[in-house]
Amino acid sequence: MKVAKALIDQLETTKVLTKEEWLYLLEHRNESLSQYLFSHSRAAAQSVFGNDVYIRGLIEISNFCKNNCYYCGIRRGNPGVNRYRLSQREILQCCLRGYDLGFRTFVLQGGEDPGFRDEDLANTVRIIKEWFPDVAVTLSVGEKSRDVYQMFREAGADRYLLRHETYLRSHYESLHPNSMSWERRIQCLEDLKSLGYQVGTGFMVGSPHQTNECLAEDLLFIQRFSPQMVGIGPFIPHHQTPFAKEPAGTLDLTLFLLGVLRLMNPRLLLPATTALNTIAPQGRQMGILAGANVIMPNLSPEFACKNYELYDHKKYSGMENAEAIEKIRNDLAKIGYEIKISKGDFK
Repeated sequence: MKVAKALIDQLETTKVLTKEEWLYLLEHRNESLSQYLFSHSRAAAQSVFGNDVYIRGLIEISNFCKNNCYYCGIRRGNPGVNRYRLSQREILQCCLRGYDLGFRTFVLQGGEDPGFRDEDLANTVRIIKEWFPDVAVTLSVGEKSRDVYQMFREAGADRYLLRHETYLRSHYESLHPNSMSWERRIQCLEDLKSLGYQVGTGFMVGSPHQTNECLAEDLLFIQRFSPQMVGIGPFIPHHQTPFAKEPAGTLDLTLFLLGVLRLMNPRLLLPATTALNTIAPQGRQMGILAGANVIMPNLSPEFACKNYELYDHKKYSGMENAEAIEKIRNDLAKIGYEIKISKGDFK
């Protein structure tokens, strides 16, 4: 335990560990060590953000996807999905409603939908920025060419979320069909960074075949890549995927990794994800207390939210209405935090 605590102290100071040190920390994780970590990671977040929590309005623009990832409920090969694609008008209506509720970041997320033209999405981003000059727009629509990323950037997109999913190539190949490329995913992240986006990456916790070595490689990659945002959440199986019978990722490990990510970079934009709140009733609050500082309520129309089912039992409670926002505010107040009305840029 003394060695593991010393590694946490070292991470707090130097912001880096070696692979061997990451493996040691992961292998010696227990409740006592986790609480020691959280006391430090929570203080690190508060040193930068105080008790502020940023909210992002999530708009799920399409559940069509050309990919066939083995873990994803909206994979191309799932015939049970009720497919939809939001119109520009529907997206803008979500933004209007969200702005009135205090959202100053909109996250447009979707599958890799060949029917949703890149030019149309760029135009939608342009209109959002014209209507709401004080908001940030985050995109999360998968792998694109550098030219397309540049077009989105020129239209006004500020941030881009693209999880690397796993940095160990053999693990990546066990989660994806041969049509998808580990090299391509990493190149997309490099392109986004070079274009000046605030870039977010991340991985699933407890995904099938994941080992401590996989996690150590993920953490080493994040150390090197130095993104502005990292999104992690527990793997939750979907009943219409090849991984339907695989066990879900755990709350304890997800929280532990949130803590080490916060120590790695106190300025990081780090969400307490919907998946975390799905596996535990107080998951969002526990994520904040582990070092997270972002939550992403759903602004999607109800029909979209119900059909954008990446995993089973997705948590949804009508987050687009004022009553639900007030509940979030009250939940945060109980643990000493408050919603910050702000774009919440990387500091």
